[in-house]
Amino acid sequence: MLKTALRNVLAHKARLLMTVLAVLLGTAFVAGTLVFTSTLSSAYEKSAVRGAQDIDVAVRLEEDSQNAAGKAVLTASTVQRLSELPGVRNANGTVTGDTALADKKGDLVGDGWSSKGGNWAEGDPRYPMERGRGPLKGGEVALDSQTAERTGYRVGDTVRLSVAGPVRTERVTGIFRTDDGGVAAGGSLVLFDTASAQRLFAEPGRWTGIELRAEKGVSQTALAARAEKALPTGAEAVTGKRLAEEQADSARGQMDTLRTGLLAFAGIALFVGIFLIANTFSMLVAQRTAELALMRALGASRRQVTRSVLIEAFAVGLIASAGGLAAGIAIGAGLRSLLNASGQTIPDGPLVISTSTVIISLLTGVVVTVFAARMPARRAAKTPPVAAMNSVHAAAGGRSLLLRNSLGALLTAAGAVGVLAAIGSKDKLLMGGGAALLVIGVFVLTPLLSRPVIAAAAPLLRPFGISGKLARRNAVRAPRRTAATASALMIGLTLVTGLTVVAGSVAQAIDKMAADSVKADYTVSMTNLRPLSPEVERTLAEQPGVTASSPLQIATAKSGDNEVRLTGVDADQIARLAAPEFIDGSWRGFGGDRVAVDKVTAEKNNWKPGSTVPVRYEDGRSEELTVSAVYEDNAMFSGVMLDTATLAPHLRGATDQQVLVAVEGGPSDAAKERLEDALGNNPAVAVKNKEDISDDFASAFNLLLNMVYGLLGMAVLVAVLGVVNTLAMSVYERQQELGMLRAIGLDRRRVKRMVRLESLTISLFGGVMGVALGVFFGWAVGQLIGESLSTYALVLPWPRLVLFLFLAGVVGVLAALWPARRAARLNVLQAIARQGPAADADEVSPRNPIVSDTTRISP
Repeated sequence: MLKTALRNVLAHKARLLMTVLAVLLGTAFVAGTLVFTSTLSSAYEKSAVRGAQDIDVAVRLEEDSQNAAGKAVLTASTVQRLSELPGVRNANGTVTGDTALADKKGDLVGDGWSSKGGNWAEGDPRYPMERGRGPLKGGEVALDSQTAERTGYRVGDTVRLSVAGPVRTERVTGIFRTDDGGVAAGGSLVLFDTASAQRLFAEPGRWTGIELRAEKGVSQTALAARAEKALPTGAEAVTGKRLAEEQADSARGQMDTLRTGLLAFAGIALFVGIFLIANTFSMLVAQRTAELALMRALGASRRQVTRSVLIEAFAVGLIASAGGLAAGIAIGAGLRSLLNASGQTIPDGPLVISTSTVIISLLTGVVVTVFAARMPARRAAKTPPVAAMNSVHAAAGGRSLLLRNSLGALLTAAGAVGVLAAIGSKDKLLMGGGAALLVIGVFVLTPLLSRPVIAAAAPLLRPFGISGKLARRNAVRAPRRTAATASALMIGLTLVTGLTVVAGSVAQAIDKMAADSVKADYTVSMTNLRPLSPEVERTLAEQPGVTASSPLQIATAKSGDNEVRLTGVDADQIARLAAPEFIDGSWRGFGGDRVAVDKVTAEKNNWKPGSTVPVRYEDGRSEELTVSAVYEDNAMFSGVMLDTATLAPHLRGATDQQVLVAVEGGPSDAAKERLEDALGNNPAVAVKNKEDISDDFASAFNLLLNMVYGLLGMAVLVAVLGVVNTLAMSVYERQQELGMLRAIGLDRRRVKRMVRLESLTISLFGGVMGVALGVFFGWAVGQLIGESLSTYALVLPWPRLVLFLFLAGVVGVLAALWPARRAARLNVLQAIARQGPAADADEVSPRNPIVSDTTRISP
C-alpha cells in the first residue's frame, strides 16, 4: 500500500501541482513571517543588550511618581551619595528627552519616535568620540555616527533641531559611536553639554537617571540593593541585566504583535487552501474509484485504503512544506533588505532560522494537507467494491444533508446572536467569537444556499442560450464542491469588504468631527505626538492675522475614587475655536472654576449643570469645580474641560498637547506658510488644517487597506487555483456528457462558453456571499467604534463593492481558461465511449500498472 501510494503521487503530477502550490504559498507565508520577525527581534534584543552592557545599575524614577505630588528628584547630591557607596567605581548623572533633528533639506531625521537627546560629560564611556570633541557649552552638540552618515553632517556644520517646539541652531563639535538601540533602528541621538541638557529636558541641577558602574568583584544585584537604600522615595535601582531584559522584552512584544498579524493572514491562505486540497484529493479518488475497488476486492481493508490516500497527502504536504520553507527563508531575507532599502533602518544581525521555525513550517503544511485529504480518503474507503467497479456513485444521502444543514443553521444562529450580543455588551472578544461562528455556519450552509442564489442568476444567463442554461445546472450539480470553491473567495472578500466598510466609515466620521466640532483653521502639534512647549502658543498668538489661539493641555486628576481626564483650554478664546455638541448648557459662563464635562463622565459620576466636582490635582492640591455644561465627547475633546489658567498652576512644567489657531480670512496656503515660518520651519512641528487632518487619517487607513489587500492576494490566488481545480474535476466527470453534447451539435465555442459561465457563476456566488457578510461585519464593528467616535455612521463604499464583485467575476473567467479549452478539445468518440470516471489517457503509463489494468477492465 505504501508503494502504491507513492506511485500514485508520481502518476498525478499535474493534478497535485495545484495542491503543492497552495500549500507552498501558505507555508512560505508562515515561514517568511517567522524568519522575518525572529531576525528583527534578535537584532533589536542584541542591540538592547549592547546598549546596557556597560551599565551595572541604572537609577530611574518610578513610573507612578512621574507626575505625583512631591515628585522624586535626582540631584547632584544624589549622585554624590551613590558614588560614595561601597563597590561603586563611578556614578554618572544622565538626562534624556525628545530631540527632533532636521537634515540638510529641512526634513525630520529618523522616524520621530526614536529621535532622542541627552547629555555628554568629559570621559563619558557611553559615547566614545570618533571625530572632534564633545559639547562643552550652549550652542554646541554632538551627533551619533549613523545619523551623521545618513545626513552628511560633519564637525563644524550648523544643524537645526527642536526640543518640545522652538527651533534651535547648534554647531556640531563631534561625531560619536553608540550602541543605543533606537539609533540602530534608524533613530537619531543628539548630545548637549550637561547644563543645556538639564535645562532642556529636566530642570537645572536635576537628572532623569543615574548610571552606576561596579568595582571588580561586585555583583549587579548587590550594588542595586545598596543603591536602593540611598535613593529618595519614588526612585528605583535596577540592574543592567534587568534593564537589558526589559528593553529586549519590549522589542519582543512589538515583534509578537507584528508576527501575530502576519500569521493571521497566512492562516487565512492555508484555510482557503484546505478547500483546494480537499477538491484535489476528491478528484484523485474519483479517478481511481475502480482501482480502489479492485484493491478492496483483492483483500485491502478500509483502513488500508484510507491510509493509502493519507500517505499520498503526507508526501504531497511534506514536499510542499519543504518548498514553502525554502521560499519563506527567501521572503524573510527579502523583507529585511526591502526595509533597509526603503530607509527603515534595522539593527545589524544574522538571518535567524530557528529550529522551531523549521518544525512549525513543516508541520503546518503536512497537517493542513492530511486534514484536508481525510474526508476524500474516508469516502474512498466507504465505497462498496462492486458499486465502485461498476461506476455507481451514490449522492450524499438526505440524512447527511439534513444533518449538515441543521448544524449550519445552528452555528449561523449562534454566531449572529454572539455578534449582536457583543454590540450590546461592547465585548470585543465576544464579537470575534461570534464572527468566527457565523462564518463557519455560513460555510456549512453554503451548499443549501447555492441553489436559490445561483437560480436567481438564471435571467442573467438566459441570453447565452443553451450554454447559459447548462452552466447554471452544472454549477448546482455538485453543491458541496461548488460550496467549497465559492467559500474560498467568500472568506477573502468578507475580510476585504468588512475592513473597507469600517475604514470608509471612520474616515467620514473624522471628516465630520473636524467639520462640526473644530472651528479652528489650523491645529499645531509635534510630529511624534509629544507635548509642545508653551512658547509655541505664545509665538503663534503674536503673529499678524491670527485672530484666536488656544492650547490643549491634557492631565489627570482624582475625583473621589475615580480618575478623570482634564482638558485645559483658553476660556476666552475657545468659543471661536471649538464647537462640541452641547447636550446641556454652552460656552457661556465657562471659565475660572466653572467647567464643561463630557456626557460619559457626567453620567458615570451623576453630574449635571450646577453639580460640584471635587478634584485632587497631580500636585496634591484639591479644589471644587462647578459643572456649567455637558457635551458629547469626541476624538479631540473629552473629560473635564477647564480653563488653562485654572489647570496650569497645578502642572509641573506645563506643556501643550496641541494648539488651535484661527486666522483672518480662513485657511490658505499663504496663511499656513506664515505660521510655519513663525515657528522656524520646524521639522518636528506639524501645522495642519481640517483637510490635512482628514487626509492623514485617510492615508493611514488606505495604507492599512493596501497592506491587507496585498496580504489577502495570496489567499485569492489560492482561491483561483481552487476554481481551476473544481472546473477541471467537473470537466473530467462529465466527459461522456460533453461528448454527447458535441455529438448532437454543441460546437467547441459554446462548450467553452458553458464552462466559462459555470466558473463565472460559482465565483460571483462566492463574491456575493463575501460582500454580504463583509457589510454585516463592517456594520457590527462600527457599532463598537461608535461608542468612542460619536460622529461614526455606516458608509457603504458602493464603487468598491461593485469592484470587488467585478474582480470575483474576473477570477472566474481567468480560472476557466484552461478547463474550458480542455473541455472543447475532448475527442467526441472517446468521450462517449467512457462510462464514469476513469484515468485520463495521458495518465495511463507503464509506471502505474494498477491504473492501466483498471482502465482496461472498465466496462
